[in-house]
Amino acid sequence: MKSSSFRRIAAVTATAALILAGTTACGRGSGDEASGPKVVLAISTLNNPFFVELRDGAQAAADEAGVDLYIVDAQNDSATQANQLATAAAGSTKAVIVNPVDSDAASASVGELTAANIPVIAVDRTVNDAKLTSLVASDNVAGGKQAADELAAAMGEKGTVISLQGVSGTSASRDRGAGFDEGIAAYPEITVVAEQTANFDRASALDVTTNLLQANPGVTGIFAENDEMALGAIQALGARAGAEVSVVGFDGTADGLTAISDGSLYATVAQQPAELGRLAIELAVKAIAGEDVEATVPVEVVAVTKTNVGDFSK
Repeated sequence: MKSSSFRRIAAVTATAALILAGTTACGRGSGDEASGPKVVLAISTLNNPFFVELRDGAQAAADEAGVDLYIVDAQNDSATQANQLATAAAGSTKAVIVNPVDSDAASASVGELTAANIPVIAVDRTVNDAKLTSLVASDNVAGGKQAADELAAAMGEKGTVISLQGVSGTSASRDRGAGFDEGIAAYPEITVVAEQTANFDRASALDVTTNLLQANPGVTGIFAENDEMALGAIQALGARAGAEVSVVGFDGTADGLTAISDGSLYATVAQQPAELGRLAIELAVKAIAGEDVEATVPVEVVAVTKTNVGDFSK
């Protein structure tokens, strides 16, 4: 089980007759009978277990709070997400929760929502140059530093490293990378020999890592900015993963935790995606009610290795 400090959300009931036309992708969640305020959850992609868990946490909270939740999936396309947010702005939406595909590209859409007096909660990733009602996110810089410390420990504080970066333009990738770079700089006998994006995607990471290993055959460590890329790197390494090359990921997904248990993944920095979703709904409900909400709501991240993976495995 995860930490008992997880927050529970009090049930909130509100009434409204709400319709959102033209949503793309997922549409309404499991709470189809909800008659409360309509909230749109705009997710960057559901082709990633992390965001599936975030969605499920949001849906459970929405069901409990009587919120009519509409979920749209941008499939990692910023233009698609812009259209989805424009539809939300034109409809009778009471609040929007956005997990941006691109933290810069989403700015104009969020500005339109704000101009329409629709509260906007960013989740997991911020929106740059936009007036958000709140941001609920993990401390990605601190998590990146933890990842650096774990990788250094696995490598005996010496060797060469490949860094797999996430989707360019996302605050999560930027902050995790910055934290890792700062953390690994404390180990003078470790050198980062290659950095390349694999777009937070397992298949892309398999291809990217395969190519980088050919150019850097002596690598002894890999940092991936999410577990999906870490798992792709492990596929590329084969039997070398966990034996000759230490791999550290980020997110704490079920597959990542399994890889820690079997020894192919040394560590991950566990987020709480379901908690991010729950808190985003809680903040949206408060904003709809006109209550003050915190500008930033941080969610704890924890380094997970074989010594404590049992506390996090489902």
